[in-house]
Amino acid sequence: MELLLWALSFFIDLALMASTFYQLVILTDLEADYINIYDTASRINRIVIPEFIVQGVLCAVFLITWHWFMFLMTVPLACYHVMLFLKRQHLFDVTEAFRFLSAEKKFRMIKLGFYLAVFAIITFRLALSVFNFLSDAEDAVHLF
Repeated sequence: MELLLWALSFFIDLALMASTFYQLVILTDLEADYINIYDTASRINRIVIPEFIVQGVLCAVFLITWHWFMFLMTVPLACYHVMLFLKRQHLFDVTEAFRFLSAEKKFRMIKLGFYLAVFAIITFRLALSVFNFLSDAEDAVHLF
């Protein structure tokens, strides 16, 4: 069961990193004037809510499975996402895009760094659980 948890967490965090990196690339393209501001807003706003939901699910999975360190590590970002959603500041605003472009890029860079740190921990725990699973399987074979 532990192996399944870490494999699921691995893929969820990988999806979150990809989503954040995609948003960062879109904002960089906007800054370099390669993309229209309306296309930028529609592409980013399309994936913001699913990203918030997936990150909340990851946090809830850690809570349900009693992995307190990982839960306490992911809950501040989940709370920040909830705060942004409740204040209705979660969507990329077309009219204020260039004014807050550098702040949006910094926020997504910080989020990407956070997801990378969580990814490193999850990868280590996944490797450890695979090792434990395989060593337990070998011990069971040797018993017979």
